[in-house]
This record gives sequence, structure tokens and C-alpha cells, in this order.
Amino acid sequence: MSTEATAPAPYTREQQETDELCAGAIRALSGVSSIRYRGRRLHDGHRPLPIHAAHLQPDAALQDLPSLRGAADSVALRLLHTDGVLHKSLCPPEPVARLVFELLEQLRVETLAPDQHAGVIHNLRHRYTAWSHAFYDSGLAEGASGLLLYTVFQMCWSRLTARPVLEKTEDFIEATRWSVSSALSGDLAGLRRHRADQAAFARHALAIAHAVDAMLKEAQAAQDEQQNTAGDAKAQAAFKLLLDFDSDNDNVPDSAPLGESRAFSDGQGGYKTYSTAYDREENAGELVRRALLLEYRERMDARIASLGINTARLARGFTQLLAVPERDGWSFGEEEGYIDGRRLAQLISSPSERRLFRKEQFLPQADCLVSFLVDCSGSMKTHAESVAVLLDILLRALDQAGIATELLGFTTGAWNGGRVKRDWMRARSPANPGRLNELVHMVFKDGDTSWRRARPDIAALLKADLYREGVDGEAVDWACKRMLARTERRRILLVVSDGCPMDTATNLANDEFYLAQHLKQVVARREAQGAVEICGLGLGLDLGAYYSRSLATTLPASLNNELFSEIAQLLAGRKK
Repeated sequence: MSTEATAPAPYTREQQETDELCAGAIRALSGVSSIRYRGRRLHDGHRPLPIHAAHLQPDAALQDLPSLRGAADSVALRLLHTDGVLHKSLCPPEPVARLVFELLEQLRVETLAPDQHAGVIHNLRHRYTAWSHAFYDSGLAEGASGLLLYTVFQMCWSRLTARPVLEKTEDFIEATRWSVSSALSGDLAGLRRHRADQAAFARHALAIAHAVDAMLKEAQAAQDEQQNTAGDAKAQAAFKLLLDFDSDNDNVPDSAPLGESRAFSDGQGGYKTYSTAYDREENAGELVRRALLLEYRERMDARIASLGINTARLARGFTQLLAVPERDGWSFGEEEGYIDGRRLAQLISSPSERRLFRKEQFLPQADCLVSFLVDCSGSMKTHAESVAVLLDILLRALDQAGIATELLGFTTGAWNGGRVKRDWMRARSPANPGRLNELVHMVFKDGDTSWRRARPDIAALLKADLYREGVDGEAVDWACKRMLARTERRRILLVVSDGCPMDTATNLANDEFYLAQHLKQVVARREAQGAVEICGLGLGLDLGAYYSRSLATTLPASLNNELFSEIAQLLAGRKK
């Protein structure tokens, strides 16, 4: 997966742990067990969870833990106290009116937090206060539109929570507050009185929303375009972001966070390939000269020795996490259990003898296959040595634990399409051709080869010429098919990548989200089938947009015992 098309900010393990903490708080408070963060966005199962309240939108100024927990607690209360069908039927179509209505409904559910949950109440108040201060400090409230909306928000919050308006901006909004109070006073009083009844509350919230919408339209009509202040222009530009409700579509399946692929959706049968004539599967060790492989292996061994990783301890951890107890005969001469008929004569000869029983004996057996699928696209070159070292240690530990392993990789046979693209161009470039490159799937270690015998071939990961572009969806499908051909009862696939799928020719001929959409479809299908457990290990990036179980890390900084322990937990299914 190359990050050339999009450059997401690095996603650290600390950020992922914070997201998991917030998601856990939502699950605990709302009782909805399927809430997870995927791609830094809340999902209910595989579907994005729409959040439209202005003060809950992601904001770089609101990244402290109390603010994040406040947003999480607010979402949980919304799930707990809002009838989604009723809310959707009442939402006004006008963008400004809906902005006000969404915020009022969110404030309503926040006031329903139980009094005994003092921490939740504190988090909610902190989030709203921090957002209000950030809104004011950014200058968005300086224009007439921004000032009106900000004032109405503060008046409604104050009335619902029975608290005074924020002291910092009390004088700033006083004049506007006085001018609109007469038009809103009756409905403001009804907000708190009916906050426990969503339908009754909505009547007052809608009245306020429509009144504010009318005030803004009247103010804009009275103001000539040439006389607009800079503050109004800035506020309107910002409000366009707040008024974007396009993502609230409950009737479509989950889409990639980076965008919807029109070519994928419009194409007959979804994803397609223009040609598979040049696709091939290679033994990675045969793509590199033997002498060079040995040189790479020496580099890896020196790096591994310098890390001081306790492989034996890691192997014991894998045994505990992945092995299951299976019957392995009987243990005789026990003091309790089943009576052993062969020892009854001892009861006569030695009445005090107590070791007349036998027990079933169980030993941990790892009937499991773990496959590692490495993204060998160009952006992964910088991580090549660290990834090779990481996977070599994992393969060795799993081998010691008696767990079968595979190491696979995927790349393309050429940059920018190669022979497939040339064939497409000779055919006069038909529209929406599908995948336009020749695939190369590489086997660094198969499931029947021990780690010791595969050591030289694993070092082929250091060969920079193997890294080109990446078509992730087909690679995941290929890896799953290989695993299903084996007899192990449990199959776990770990995909190691640093970004979204990227093949230049395919993206230009279709659209930039075509491969990402296919990857999401493949993973969702395989997860639903349940025969293969799929996990993602993101290098500086959260892969939760594609994999329901994922871990983000940064290499080589985090290459330590703690990281290996977290990967073991991820493979065992004890992490997001």
C-alpha cells in the first residue's frame, strides 16, 4: 500500500489506545457491544456511525483526554436516549436548521446523564466548554452569522443544563442574546421541561431551528454581497464544513473512509481485472542471488542479536494464547479421578494405598496456521529491514511453539501498469477496465518449511528491487485461499502495510478509491465467512478502516518486547 496518493498523519499506538479507551467507554455506557473505531472513525459493526453535532466534530484543538472522553460519553448517551428513526423523520432539510436541531438533540441527551456518573458529567461539560472557547478564539463568532449561531448555542446550553453562560464570552454575546430572546423565550423554556421526551422536545427544537434559519436568511438578504465582512466570509466557509450531512446515509453499505469508488459501484459485477495473463506466483528466494541472500541474512542476524528479544518467552506466550488443550491419553497412579481396575488388587494388599485412580491427560496442541502477508509496495522500502527482523523473530517464536507459519508478499511486475496497460492501450483504452497491472505474489516461507530451513529466503525481504506497487485486495484473497487449502482448524492472517492500496495505472483508468473499495469488500467477505481471521499491522497508520482487528506501530522505534507482546495479543483476538 503506497501513501503517495494520500498522506495520512502517522497514527501511533498511544492514539490507538486512546481510541480503544473511548470506544470501550461508549460500549459500557450505551450497551451497544459492536461499537469500534475503524480508520479513526466510529463504526457500529461495519457501518460508520454518523455524528453531526457541531461540538463533537474532530478538532485538533480538542485532543486532550477529557475532551475525547466527553465526545465519547456524548455519543454513548445519544445511542442510549435517541430514537434514530424518529430523529431522522424530524430532521429539517435546511442545512442551518438541521445544524441547530442536531446540536439541540445532542445537548438534550447530555442532560440525561445520571447524577451518579459525576465523571461523565464533568467530561461532557469540559468538551462543550473547550469547543465553545475554541470556536470563539478562532474568530468564527466575529461575523453576524457566526455570532448569531454562537449566541443561540450558548443560550440553549445554558437553559438545558441550568448553568450560566460561559463567563469568557458572556459580555460578547449579551447584545445578540437580548435581541433574540423574545423570539425564542417560549421554546427555550420548553427545552428543559421536555428534555426527557424526545418527541415533545423536538417540537421546541424545530421551532428554534427554523427561527434561527429565518433570522440568518433575513440578515443575509439585507446585506449586499460587496458589504460582507471578512468575519462573515470566514464564518460561512467554516459553516460549510459543519453543514455537510452527506455522510449520513443509512441505506448504503460501509464505504472506505478515503472516498467512494464510482467505478467500483458502477462496474458490472464490481471489481474486475483487465488481464491475468501476466500474473505469477514466485518463490522469493529464487528472485535474489544466493550470495546476496546470505549477506542479507548476516545483516538481519546482527540486528536481531542487538535487540535482545527473548524468543523463548515469546514462544511460551504464543503457546498459551494459540494452543488449545487436547486429550493425550491417561495419567495413572493418581489419588483421585476414575478408578483404575488394574490397581484394585493393591487395595487388598495395601489398604492404605490411595493411588488407585487415573485421570485424563490434556496437553496444549497448537492446531493453528499463522500467515504473514507483507505489502511490498514502494513506500515499504524504508521499513524493509525492520519488517524483516520483526517477522523473522515472530516466525522463529511460532515455530518453537509448534505453530505452522507462512510468510507471503505481494507486489506488481512493473511500475505504471506494464504489459497489461500496454494491451489496454492497444485496445483503444476502454473505460473502467479494472485492475491494470501484472501481479506478483511471492512466497518467502510456506507452511511445510521450518523457520530454520527458510532463514535465507526470509532475507529476500531486504531486496529493494522487489518493491513496486500494491494491489491488496487480490493479495488478501490469494493468501486466504492458500490457508483454506491446509488442514489446520484455526487460520490467522496478519497483513503488514503502511498505507492504502496503490497502483498508478489502475487508479488513473478507474478512480483513486477503486482498489481501496475492493480491499474492504474482500476483507468484509472473508471475515463474514469466518474461516480465516484477518488482522492488520499498520506502520505509522491505522488500518482499522480495512481490518476490524488492527494494531498501529512505528518502526524501528517500537521494535521491542512490548510490541511483540501486543502482536501476540492481536493474533489471539484480544485486541481491537
